[in-house]
Parts: sequence; structure tokens; C-alpha cells
Amino acid sequence: MLPLSGLRVLDLSRLLPGPYCTLLLADLGAQVIKVEEPAGGDYLRHMPPMARHSSALFLALNRNKRSLALDLRAPAGAAALNRLVKSADVLVESFRPGTLDRLGLGYEALSRENPRLIVCSLSGWGRSGPLKDRAGHDLGYAARSGVLGYGGDPEAPAMPGAQVADIGGALCAATAILAAVHERERTGRGRAVDVSLFDSSLPFFHMQLGARLALGDEGSPLARGRDVLNGGYPCYRIYRTKDGRHLAVAALEPKFWEGFCRLVGRQDWADSGWRTGEEGARIVAEVAQVIAGKTQAEWEALLRDQDLCIEPVREGDEILAEPQIAGRGLMFDIEDDKEGRAVRQLKTPLFGLGEPPPQPAPGLGEHTRQVLVEAGFSDGEIAELLSSGVVVQRE
Repeated sequence: MLPLSGLRVLDLSRLLPGPYCTLLLADLGAQVIKVEEPAGGDYLRHMPPMARHSSALFLALNRNKRSLALDLRAPAGAAALNRLVKSADVLVESFRPGTLDRLGLGYEALSRENPRLIVCSLSGWGRSGPLKDRAGHDLGYAARSGVLGYGGDPEAPAMPGAQVADIGGALCAATAILAAVHERERTGRGRAVDVSLFDSSLPFFHMQLGARLALGDEGSPLARGRDVLNGGYPCYRIYRTKDGRHLAVAALEPKFWEGFCRLVGRQDWADSGWRTGEEGARIVAEVAQVIAGKTQAEWEALLRDQDLCIEPVREGDEILAEPQIAGRGLMFDIEDDKEGRAVRQLKTPLFGLGEPPPQPAPGLGEHTRQVLVEAGFSDGEIAELLSSGVVVQRE
């Protein structure tokens, strides 16, 4: 028995944030039913890069789930979802605010069918505020929240290599869902949860923004490339090596910075790791010159037996051979008959909670009949839905 065994989740979301949230729940044992449009399904199914038959992105996000192809815009499809809700614990959706209400499937309507239902609405800007109806994607949420503008050189923000708001939203949504499940044990009722991707990007610099708020008029504006943890200190920044690679120097505590100074024979830097302004810029330039004197591999060899919080910046496929990845067992294979091979996957980082027998990502509508039977639909009702195109079953 896994921690979430028996928890039944209807997942109406698509693309990255919602599906990653429900992947976390599925990997913890929840029964996740992916409810998709019959014509095409989740947009991610068709996005490159493509594996042999499916999007590699879709395969990465949708293991351990089942797929029901159901047209929610059809009255019979909306009625079918109402019946599915009766046996569900959680519904996750990522439509713009008000979309499900217009279909007669908002929280108030669904909770009448099942008062214990938890509905998690995961949207770009949330269900309130002046931008709630605005379209958006990860980069825009990070931009407007200030997270994007806080990273990079002083002259320009840096394009993030990961979807900060999307993954932040997925994590916040999963946390909120589990909190609501726990609360339901006490109250017997579900609730509507409102999670915004814009809001969820803010925690990535909660400490810095929180400090700015606390200081008020006595503080200084947040400054890209000049503050404590975004490149403003010589002891905490990225430096270029002789071969054009990089080292991440995170020697923030005095013992680590002093150890680095001894290693390179520059004990005169020992009190300068936390300098800013002209003095800090001078130390940064001197450190950069020293680090540029060796290749990344030479630095890695020199630092191998040192405990100084300095690491090589891995790039490209180097991550696939990273020993810590293998040592933690973070990659594994799933046999996928649809792909005709074993598909390599990345684990969700939830150790010590058990692991479900891994199942590959479902084909669109692969489990339609199975899910409807479990919800109490008769053979005749299923046949009628299939003939009308409201649902699709793909073998």
C-alpha cells in the first residue's frame, strides 16, 4: 500500500503544471484518470521532440495514469463527468477561470454531486485580480512576478533553463490538495483550491522579497546581479574556466570561502568574499582570473577531495552520466508496448514512500471503457456514448 492508495483523481489539466502535479500524486499511489478531449487529447501529445510514436514530453509526464477520452462540451459528456465525480476524491483542472462554470461543471455544481470532492483549479493568474482572464505561459509569469528580472548579469536578465512558475505551481497544487484531503478527514467536506502559476513563481525568491518587504523604507531595491544570492558576492557566483566551461562557487560560509582561498594561495581574499561595490568587483575580477587559469576538468580534479561547496556546471548530456543521479536511482526504465521498447524516465524526488509498479503513459482514450464501467455505466450507456462520439475508446 502506497501513501495515496485509494485516492481517486480526475485530471482535466494539460501541458506541464497540472500533469506534473498529478504525476506526483500517481507516483504516491493515487489512481489518476486523465480526462482528455477525444480529438487530439492533451496538447502535449503532439509536441516535439517525438519518440517513435508519442511525444517524449508526454511520456515523461504521464506514467501511472489512465486516459478517458470525453467531450466535456457535449451535454452528455458533462453529464458523464458528473457521474464520474461521485466516486472521485480530487479533480484537477487548468482551464481559464470560469470555463468549467460555463459548462455547468463548476465547484458548486460538482460539490452537489459529491460534497467530499476537492477541486484544484490551477490557472495562470488565479481566479481573482486584474489579469485573471489573461493568457500566459511560464516565461511571462516569471517576468511579471520579478523572478526573471532578479537573475542574470546586472545588464540583462537571463533566460531560465527550466519552467519555474509551472513546476512551482505543480508543487503548490499538490501541497494544497494533500492539505485539503487531510482537512476532509476532520470535516467530511471537500473544498475549492485556487492555485496561480504567477503566485507560485514568487516562492523562488521568497527569502529575498520577504526581506525587502520587512525592511520597507529602510531597505534598498532588489538588484539583479548585485544582491547576496544572485551574483553580488565574490564567494557566491558563476565563474568561467580556461576551456570556456563554468564553476559554480557557492562558498557562502566563511569556512568554505577561506578554504578556497587557501587552496589557490590567496589568503588575502579571506575577508573579501562578501564585499560589494568597487571592492567586490575587484575581488570578482581577481577570482575570475585565477579560475580562468585551469580547465573545468582540472578544477574538478583539484576539488574532488575538498569540501568547499564548489561544483562543476554540468551541460547537455553530461547530466545523464552524473554519478549522483545514478547513486540516487533517479532514472529508471518502463517497458512501453506502444513505443516498442523500454523508455527511460526520471523519477519524482519522493523517496522512502514506496513505489508503484511503473506503467507507461496511456494512449488517448485507452482506458475509456474501463473507467466508465468502474463508474457504473451500463454496456448500453457506454455504447450510446461511443456511437455519439462523446467518448472514444482506443484499443
